[in-house]
Amino acid sequence: MKTRKSVSRWMAAGAVAALLGGTAACSSDGGTQAAVSQRPAAAARGAATTACASGTYVWFNVVQRDVLTGVAEKQVLGKGGGDLTRPLTRLHTPRTGVTTETGPKVDAAAALRSLGSHIGGAGEDSVFSETGRPAPDLDGNPTHVDGPGAIVEYTYVREVVGDFRLTCPGGEPSTGRAVGWSVDGMGILDCAEPPRALKDSEAAQAAARLSCGAAKV
Repeated sequence: MKTRKSVSRWMAAGAVAALLGGTAACSSDGGTQAAVSQRPAAAARGAATTACASGTYVWFNVVQRDVLTGVAEKQVLGKGGGDLTRPLTRLHTPRTGVTTETGPKVDAAAALRSLGSHIGGAGEDSVFSETGRPAPDLDGNPTHVDGPGAIVEYTYVREVVGDFRLTCPGGEPSTGRAVGWSVDGMGILDCAEPPRALKDSEAAQAAARLSCGAAKV
């Protein structure tokens, strides 16, 4: 669960953006999807509708990116700073799920556990593989800024999307796609900050475009 603490103007303007930029990631496996034959009609009508539990997952086209989930209107603070009181508006509701494209239906939790292991880090937390996982709340502890500025508060998640091929011993392979999210984060930015300070953070850039005005981004 995210917490919000007192943040100096410099942390709001520069260090937070740099911190987010350092953690933002986009990665793609270099694998190539193997050709998979379509299920025979007889098999499609058969009783075997669930994939094996002991198969091997191969992941490809895996992408991680920070996605803006909520943003507030900019709040102009004077010399002494103050609490951020603008409510956040939800922009995106992250979801967790697995779609089987071909072959027997895979177990969603097992596929997500495999994807979490593949990306490592926060993906290995048990909550990553929870199907039907609720979207994070936008409201949290109040954030205080110590200095002046036109401040924007925003929230984001690290969204993970990947395609898979599950091979079962002596059985029919399955292919599909899994979607999840691994980070529930928040950030603040100062609209006076030069655009280059936000260049490494997709979520911060999107928040600035929405709340600071086109002239600042």
